[in-house]
Amino acid sequence: MTTTADQWSTRKPFVTNPAGMVAAQHIAAARAGAELLGRGGNAVDAAVAAALALGAVEPWMCGIGGSGFMVIWLAREGRAVALDFQGVLAAGVAPGDYPVDPALPVTSMGFPAVRGFANTQGATAVTVPGAVAGFDHALARYGSRSLGEVLQPAIRLADEGIPASWFCTLMIASEMAILRRDPVAASVFLPEGVPLQPGAQLRIPGLAGTLRRLAEKGAEGFYRGDLGCDIAAELQALGSRIGMDDLARYEVLDHPPMEAHHRGTTLFTPGEQSGGLRQRDFLAHAGRAMPAPGPRPDAASWLVYADALEAAWRAHRQRNGTLSEVGCSTSSLSAADAEGNMVALTYTLLDHFGAGIVLPRTGLLLNNGVSYFDPRPGRRTSMLGGKRINSSNMVPTVGVHDGVAEFAIGASGGDLIMPCVAQIAALMLDFGMTLEEAIHLPRLDASHRGSLRADPRLGPAVLDWLAATYTVEVSGNVVMPKLYACPSGVSRTADGRFGGINDPALPDGGAAGPEPQSAPTGVKGAQ
Repeated sequence: MTTTADQWSTRKPFVTNPAGMVAAQHIAAARAGAELLGRGGNAVDAAVAAALALGAVEPWMCGIGGSGFMVIWLAREGRAVALDFQGVLAAGVAPGDYPVDPALPVTSMGFPAVRGFANTQGATAVTVPGAVAGFDHALARYGSRSLGEVLQPAIRLADEGIPASWFCTLMIASEMAILRRDPVAASVFLPEGVPLQPGAQLRIPGLAGTLRRLAEKGAEGFYRGDLGCDIAAELQALGSRIGMDDLARYEVLDHPPMEAHHRGTTLFTPGEQSGGLRQRDFLAHAGRAMPAPGPRPDAASWLVYADALEAAWRAHRQRNGTLSEVGCSTSSLSAADAEGNMVALTYTLLDHFGAGIVLPRTGLLLNNGVSYFDPRPGRRTSMLGGKRINSSNMVPTVGVHDGVAEFAIGASGGDLIMPCVAQIAALMLDFGMTLEEAIHLPRLDASHRGSLRADPRLGPAVLDWLAATYTVEVSGNVVMPKLYACPSGVSRTADGRFGGINDPALPDGGAAGPEPQSAPTGVKGAQ
């Protein structure tokens, strides 16, 4: 076994409220979602408000220049829906735009790098962002508030800025080499050539104005109006092929989610384009290998989880031919309301700070989603003009038992996402744990990469048992690198309240509920 020297352990409060809950990777975003619940909004309104706020307070992870997935449980209708608002390549993109350079290291998705890092850095790495379309669609079909109203907390945060935390400084410092290449990004995040210091104001010029324009003109203005024209012009000036036709063609996919069944609970995920199929494979393997779990997880059950993760990832790599995703820039959040609606939402810029640029007029950070595509031809994930991202690790999950949503969870962390979410769900369902217990429990990580990573808190007996089968890396759940992903979740509690929590090792994350006197409204059905 190998081990790391940096070992430490933290706990985070499990917040409860009878009228709903929002958990997110930044407490300010969770409070933004709770604010919508307090105004009478439902879980969809709260989730979108939190997601938009995250773009202002956690801009290295997500924003309206990103893309992702959402799973919604509609309590009145007793059904779940999945929204795919993943990125799309510009129609004019051709494989010849991205010639492979064998002298460069592979990308964060495990694909070959191309000349000048054109598929990972700068405007040439940007796919058409789907976040605005996804949020607008969710609100129009299933929410109770307008995009303009839901945007207000994000506008306020973008306008005023927030004091940078030490974690913010750490994230900026980790990407200095890329950020300093873009003059606008450098001016925002590297004032005087050094990372924004703790306590200094984090504020992105132009972002609040763009969010105000979005509130006024809606998604139509972003994809077919003046705001879209400005974004496309800024991108093209930096070398992107994305034009107004690409923005205007963008569509959200609204479809029945993938189902997995485990211990009497149905887990809904976005499906094969996400990490959902791997999660379903994991649960099926664990169910077969452990038909009657004991009262608490032991060495044998942790080995079952390791084997199940290995098998699920082996099948995935055979399907997609991908290597390892070694970097990530993703935000995940969950929301619930008093009526019983639940939402799990995950969206991303892909790598930290996405393409590493900030558009000078609109203040947008953009995804580097082109790196989701293999520059080599003939593969499932190969580049093709107008092609949608068809493989992702994101796996927002809603668990439903006897027609009632019991939990909504998701995580950020690239290859680490599915193992994290799947284990938290399995620990709850296999051993009757609460969400609070499951998130605080140590985890392991396996993704068919030749070794198994395990938290030392599992204990010597478990680690020795695992080491008899696997090459084990013993590594603690630290702030950076995030070796076991960063989960956020909400759940029902035994006393009928709603609880929420974010990863105990993420300093800025948290959960918040609405004011007690407020209650959310119903959720819209499909039109």
